[in-house]
Amino acid sequence: MKVINSTKKNFMRLMLHVLVLLMTSLGFSQTISKLYEQSSEAVVMIRTLQTGLAFEDGLPVLSSLSSLGSGFVISGEGEILTVAHLVQTAERIYVKFSDGEELSARVLYSYPLADVALIKLITPKSTPLVSVNLGNSDHMKIGDQVFIIGAPYGLRHSLSVGYISRKYKREPSYNGLVTTEYFQSDAAINEGSSGGPMFNMKGEVIGIVSFLVSRSQGFQGLGFAASSNIAKKLLIEEHAIWTGIKVNFISGPLIEVLNVPQEGGLLIQKVAPNSLGGIMELKGGVFEMTLQNENLILGGDIVLTLDGIPLINETNVIKAWYVLQGLKMGDSLKITILRKGKILEIEKEIPDFFFKKIKKNTPD
Repeated sequence: MKVINSTKKNFMRLMLHVLVLLMTSLGFSQTISKLYEQSSEAVVMIRTLQTGLAFEDGLPVLSSLSSLGSGFVISGEGEILTVAHLVQTAERIYVKFSDGEELSARVLYSYPLADVALIKLITPKSTPLVSVNLGNSDHMKIGDQVFIIGAPYGLRHSLSVGYISRKYKREPSYNGLVTTEYFQSDAAINEGSSGGPMFNMKGEVIGIVSFLVSRSQGFQGLGFAASSNIAKKLLIEEHAIWTGIKVNFISGPLIEVLNVPQEGGLLIQKVAPNSLGGIMELKGGVFEMTLQNENLILGGDIVLTLDGIPLINETNVIKAWYVLQGLKMGDSLKITILRKGKILEIEKEIPDFFFKKIKKNTPD
C-alpha cells in the first residue's frame, strides 16, 4: 500500500506541475495578444525613395531606389522613431499606418553611429494618432522576454517573440560618453523589420530594431536593437543634427589608393537634398565596388577637415561631430574636401530654413 500511495502522490505532483505549465503558457499567450492589440496601431511601415546606382546591361546608371522598414509613433504631433540607415539619405519618406493611410514625412534628427532617427509627418493624419511609450532600457536584463512588431518583407504588423541574449555598449575615445548601445535578441528579425519597436512585457518600447547578423540573408538568431535610452538621449534630449550623408571612414592602404594627402578622411557615399550635407554641396560617389572586403561607392568627395579638425582618426571625427551639434542660426561651417584629385575649401552660412524645420532652433 505504501508503494501505491507513493506512486499516486508522484503522479499527482506531475499532473499539478503540468497544469501549472499549461496555465502559465496560456496566460503568457493572452498577455502577448493583449499587448499586441494595445501597441500595433502605433507601428508603421516606412518606405523611402532615393537616387542610387542600378545596373542596365552591366553598366551603372542612376535610378530611383526604394527601401522598406518600420517605425513607431511616440507623440500626437506625428513624431516617429525609426533607424538612421533607412532615412539618412532618403529623398522622400512615406509612412503607412495600420488603416492603410499613407503620409509623407521628413527627418528631424538622426544619429547614424547608433542607427537611430526621429522623423515627423509633414501633414496631420486624418484620424487621431496612437502612440507608444518609451521604457527605461537600463532595467532590462539578459533572459528578459521581449516582443517585436514590424514589417518583415513588407508583411505589416508581424509579431515575433524572444529573449534578451546580450547587451553591448560602446564608448568613444573623445569624451567617454556612451553613444551606442544594443540589445541582442533571438526574436526573429528580417528585412523590413528595421526600425520596428522592441517591447518589454509591460508594453513599453525598450529597443529599436536595427540589424541582423546572417550568412544566409535570413534570420539566424542574431538580431540587434538600439536601446530606447540611447534614442532618447541622442534624439529627444540632444537633438542629433541630420547631416543627410552616408560616409565611410577610410585609412590605411585605401588612403594611398585614393591619393588622400593625410592619414584618414570621410569618403562620401550618398547625400540627401536639403540636408546639412546638401547645403554644403557635398557630392556622393557613382562607382560601386568591393575593396578590402568592404562595399564602397567611389568617386565622391573625401572630407579632410571640418572647422580645422583633421579627420584622421576616430577621436577627431567625434570632435567634429560635436562641432556640428553646436551649430545655430547664422553660424558658418568650413570644410576641406578632396574632389577629383583637387583640394577645395567650402565655407557656407547655414540657412534659416534648415533650423526652422527642427524644434530646437525654431525662433519663438
